[in-house]
This record gives sequence, C-alpha cells and structure tokens, in this order.
Amino acid sequence: MLIDADAYQRVLGEELRQLRKRRGWTRKELNQRLQSEISLQTLATYELGTRHCSVVRLVELCLALEEAPQDLLARVHHRVFGEEPGQVRLDLARVAADQSPELSPLRRWAEDRLRQSGSPEIQLDRSAVERMAELCGVSTQHLLGRLSELS
Repeated sequence: MLIDADAYQRVLGEELRQLRKRRGWTRKELNQRLQSEISLQTLATYELGTRHCSVVRLVELCLALEEAPQDLLARVHHRVFGEEPGQVRLDLARVAADQSPELSPLRRWAEDRLRQSGSPEIQLDRSAVERMAELCGVSTQHLLGRLSELS
C-alpha cells in the first residue's frame, strides 16, 4: 500500500478543521487552548493540509480539541485508504491469479471466495492474516508484504 502524503495531509487538515468548527471555535480560540505558541497562519496551513505537523503537535491539537489522537487518525486512515486500521485489503482476483508456489493455499481459498461472493475485494483482520501465513508456511510479515504487492 503506497501512501500519498499530500492526500493524507489534506484529509488530516480537513478533519482538524471539522473538529474545530464542530466546537464553534475560531482558529484564535483554538490557539489559546494550545500548550505551545504557534501562529494562526501555521494553524491555517495545518487545516489546509499544506504543512506537515509533528506527532507531538498533532497530539497537542487533539488534546486541545478534546479528541483522542487515535480516533482522529483512524478517521483519516479510513478516508484515505477506505479500510479500518489493523485491516488488510485483499484483491481476491490478483491473489487467485498469482502463480507463486508459496501462495498456493491462499490462491485456492481466493478462487473459492470469488466463486461464492463474486466480490473481488475483502478486508481481513490481523489474526486472519496470521492464520493464512501459517497455512502458507511463511511469516506474517512476509505474507503482508506479498499481499501488499498484490493490492
């Protein structure tokens, strides 16, 4: 899975702006709730997604906005990737077409799933991927890498 940093930053900015507006605050009011000094221009560039903020600054913004950072990032991740954190998107058609011997058990499973559901994509949680890795005789990290190549 490739990360489009510009898209991710833009969506993060939109989420920050929505949180601030939901509270009915101006940027100036948000700035007054922050622990450190930052300019209103910097806040604006975060919200526009044209400036990257550090993890510490993001956590500071979240605390001021009374939002758990992990909840904010989960929403951003879902908007950018269309999947839940901790889930792996799997293209069944590409897995079924892959001819590598190590994925043969997974290939047969993907072919069956395609016949049954007809849906070419599914999402798997980490434990399902771990079981599939065991079935294929490879490490979970190796399988995640292979599945990423096939997505």
